Amino acid sequence: MFNQIESRIRGILDAGAAPRMRRAQVGIERECLRVSPGGALARTPHPPGLGAALTHPYITTDFSEALLELITPPFEDKDQVLGFLQDAHTYVYHQLGDELLWSASMPCVLGEDAEIPLAYYGWSNAGLMKTLYRRGLGHRYGRAMQTIAGVHFNYSLAEELWPLLQSIEQDPGDLIDFISESYIRLIRNLQRYGWLLAYLFGASPAVDRSFVQRRTTDMEVFDPQSYSLPYATSLRLGDIGYQNRLEEGTGLKANYDSLDAYVRSLTWAIETPCPHYEAIGVKVDGAYRQLNANVLQIENEYYSTVRPKQVLQWLEKPTVALRRRGVRYVEVRSLDVDPFVPLGVSSSQLSFVEAFVVFCLLAESPRINASERAAIDRNQALTARQGRSPDIVLERDRRPVALTQWADELLAAMAPVVELLDGPERRYRHSWIEQQEKVRDPALTPSARILAEMRARGETFVAFAQRLSEEHRQYFTQRELGEERRALFGRLARESLQRQHSLEEGDVKGFDEFLADYFAGR
Repeated sequence: MFNQIESRIRGILDAGAAPRMRRAQVGIERECLRVSPGGALARTPHPPGLGAALTHPYITTDFSEALLELITPPFEDKDQVLGFLQDAHTYVYHQLGDELLWSASMPCVLGEDAEIPLAYYGWSNAGLMKTLYRRGLGHRYGRAMQTIAGVHFNYSLAEELWPLLQSIEQDPGDLIDFISESYIRLIRNLQRYGWLLAYLFGASPAVDRSFVQRRTTDMEVFDPQSYSLPYATSLRLGDIGYQNRLEEGTGLKANYDSLDAYVRSLTWAIETPCPHYEAIGVKVDGAYRQLNANVLQIENEYYSTVRPKQVLQWLEKPTVALRRRGVRYVEVRSLDVDPFVPLGVSSSQLSFVEAFVVFCLLAESPRINASERAAIDRNQALTARQGRSPDIVLERDRRPVALTQWADELLAAMAPVVELLDGPERRYRHSWIEQQEKVRDPALTPSARILAEMRARGETFVAFAQRLSEEHRQYFTQRELGEERRALFGRLARESLQRQHSLEEGDVKGFDEFLADYFAGR
C-alpha cells in the first residue's frame, strides 16, 4: 500500500541526503483570545505595546480585535520554534494588564453575535479592507464561529533537497513545477489521512452554551453551562466549526489535481457572484457590508485543513503569488489548541506532525475523485464528532474500516519516516510511540482528558479553560524575557506603528478605487 515510501527513502539514503531531510523549516501560528479576568471576551483595543496588528510580522490579530495571532519565523531547529513562540507569549503577557490568553480552541463566554468586536487595522485602505473582509465573514457565517482558535503548522523542505528529490523521481521538468506538484501531492494525502490528526490531537470536545446562542444543536448538555458530545475529539473541525457551508449550493470545491487546478478553482470562486451573498448586499446606504458578493470574498475565506502557500508581497493575492512563484510551503490548519500546555502546542506534537507531513509527501498520492472527496469529508466529520467511539467506522476505498485499524496501519507505515528523521534524542520515535498508545487507549487523547477533568473537578467548560489560562498566565508572567528578544519585540512594535502611520498618510486613492484596483490586479 505504501511501497513508494520505502523506495523514495532508499533513494534519499543512497544519495546521503538524510541530513538534509532533517533541515526542513517549521513555523507555528497560534491563535488565542484575550479574555477578561472573569472569563468574558475582552472588549479592549489591541494593546498598543504590541504594535500595529496590520504591519507587525509576528504579533497580529485574526477575526476579532480580541483574537490574537502569534507567529514564529521558520526555523530548522524545532526547539527554536517553540523558544520564539514562548518569548512572544511572554512579551504579550507583559502588555496585557489583568487580561488572560484563553487556553482552549473553543471560545470563552460570548455576548450577542453583534457584540463581538471586529479586528481593527487603522484607517489606511489596506487596514479598512482587512476589517471589511471580517465584517463580511460575520454576515456570511456569524461572528461567534470566527472566534474559534487553532494552531497552524507551516512546513517546507530544505531548498537544496529539491533537485535531489527531482533526480530520484527522474522528473525532467522545471524544478519549480516539480516542487509545487510535490507539495500538492502532500496536500492530497494530508486530506486523505488528516482525520488521524483530529483523533490524536483534537482538544475541543466541549463548548460554553453562549457559543450556541439561539441556534438549535444536537450536542448534549454536559452541565447547565456547557455542551459536549461524549466521543467528540474536535468540535472545532466539526459542523459547528468554521467551514464554507454553501459548498453544495455554489459548486465550490477546491481542486487539488494540480497547482493550476487549485488556483483555477479558487479564482473561479473569488470572481463568481453568489445569489445568497448578493442578498446581504455589498454597499448599503453608503456603508460596506462585505468586500463583494462572490462565492468567496478573497482566497482566505475558503476553509481547508491544509493550504499550499507562497510568501506574499504587500497586497498580493495568494492565487497570484502561487501562479507566479509556485508553492513555497504548506500550512496544516487542523490542530486544536492544546489547553494542557502553555504554548498550546508541545514539542512532541511538533515532532509527530512533521513526521506525518513527510509521510504524506513520500507516500503514493493519486488524484482525488468525487467519491473519495465525499469519503474524506465524511471521515473528517465522523472523527471530529465521534472519534473516540469504540464502534466508529470510516470509509476507505469505498469499504468500511475501523478507525483504530486504519490508524494502526498508518502509524506502522510511518515507521521508516520516523527512522529517517530521527537523531540521537529519538524524539520522533518517542512521539510516534505516544500516538500509538492513544490509538490503543482513547482515554489518553486530549479530548478525553478534557472531559475527564471537567467531570472529576465538577467544572464547566469555561471554568476548566479559565483555570488553565490562569496557570499559563502565572507561568509567563514569572518568566524573564532575555534582553535581546525584549529589544527585538520592542523595536518591531515601534516599527509596525510607524509603518501603519505611513500607510495611512500615504494613501492617495479613495477606498472604492483601491478596492476596485485590488480585485482587478492593478
